Amino acid sequence: MRGSHAVAELHDTALPGSGIRREWQRFTPGQRLARFAVYFFVVAAFVLSLGTVEVIPEFLWDAPAQMQDLLVRMWPPDYAHYPASVHDALVETLHIATLGTVLAVVLAVPLGLLAAHNVTPSHTVNTLAKLALVTSRSVNSLVWALLFIAVFGPGALAGTLAIAFRSIGFVGKLLGEALEEAQPGPIEALKASGTPWPSLLVFGYWPQVKPAFWALVLLRWDINVRESAVLGLVGAGGIGVALNTAMNLFQWDRVAVVLLAIFVVVIVAEVVVTWVRGRIL
Repeated sequence: MRGSHAVAELHDTALPGSGIRREWQRFTPGQRLARFAVYFFVVAAFVLSLGTVEVIPEFLWDAPAQMQDLLVRMWPPDYAHYPASVHDALVETLHIATLGTVLAVVLAVPLGLLAAHNVTPSHTVNTLAKLALVTSRSVNSLVWALLFIAVFGPGALAGTLAIAFRSIGFVGKLLGEALEEAQPGPIEALKASGTPWPSLLVFGYWPQVKPAFWALVLLRWDINVRESAVLGLVGAGGIGVALNTAMNLFQWDRVAVVLLAIFVVVIVAEVVVTWVRGRIL
């Protein structure tokens, strides 16, 4: 008997004076050994990690009191601080997220086309394109921001480029996978009629990948709004600069205003993305 998760194994067991009895077991010996090995390594990794973290018990027990004291300092929020310092930084954050997403799409589409084997039938080109996409995804946006700050200096330009280069791997990888999952029937029909390659992309592949493409672009923009809110902590512009300044000056009532503004923007971005997806998909 074969199931979706395990394979039952049939054993013959001899009983005194009654012949043979068949006994079913859910897992084979090899499967039981593999399950035990997975559980063992998970527990071992947890124990080793717990020992490496080096938690200081005094700080751990004192954490609730420190959190309560921090919340008391943050209340009530200094809403008068919003027009002077928070609003412009918040708008800049949205600009960073939007421009970074647009730039990422422009750069990711060619890489996605090169990474899809059915669009670009060259193993070498596919491998190089996928390597570029993996490189983009493997570097965190804060690290990208630090690199671009070293090149262009602190400001919104470094944040925009950090968001863009972080997003290229996400958009390009998913676009390439959507292209590879396209139905070959319409593509072969267009090829048989002598359709040139640009028209093949527009009329063969694009109608099939359009829903997935717009969905991943909207999702990436939503993610970028969240990520761009913290880039200012390393000097890459946006509302993170206002947050970092307020924290360094121990102005916790202003920190509460910044955090509240970030929370509201994230919720609004989620609502906008959901509404747009319902309209265009």
